[in-house]
Amino acid sequence: MTRLMIIVGSVREGRIGLPIAQWVLKEAEADGRFDIDFADLKEIALPLMDEPNHPRLRQYTKDYTKAWSARVDAAEAYIFVQPEYNYSFTPSLKNALDYLHQEWRRKPVGTVSYGGISGGTRGVVALRPVQQALGLVPTSSNVELAWAAQQLDDDGAFQPRESNERMLHAQFDELVALTDALRPLRS
Repeated sequence: MTRLMIIVGSVREGRIGLPIAQWVLKEAEADGRFDIDFADLKEIALPLMDEPNHPRLRQYTKDYTKAWSARVDAAEAYIFVQPEYNYSFTPSLKNALDYLHQEWRRKPVGTVSYGGISGGTRGVVALRPVQQALGLVPTSSNVELAWAAQQLDDDGAFQPRESNERMLHAQFDELVALTDALRPLRS
């Protein structure tokens, strides 16, 4: 089984990222190929990066950093559920990424992005240089949800379109294949 971490990248009150991430979680569980860690950055509540040492050294001094490091290190693949903020990605996601370094290396990452007309595409593009610097390997199959708020039902649950489901399952396939291919490089 692939150890998959689903990261909810928005911490904003009223965020639609949580119901979208819950849909991703439900689909990943039903897929059956994943051991899943659901990481909600709002619950994790990392303060603005406050470690005294460069993350590359892995000389963490804070218990919350050590806990975050252990979770990220244990994962073999990631899905970032992220909105687009001003043509970029969220500060909470940037902060969570910057806390660590080696833990991300040579692991695949897919995105489920949401926003207005672009579906969060510009936020994903802005994230690419950060992913590259950390050694993450992005999937080519990404879910982009334009006007995602219109896909919430009266109870606030996300209702995917068939095309959303197809793309998410293509991303699952790619995450598994990339995890298998990259595993020897991490040994």
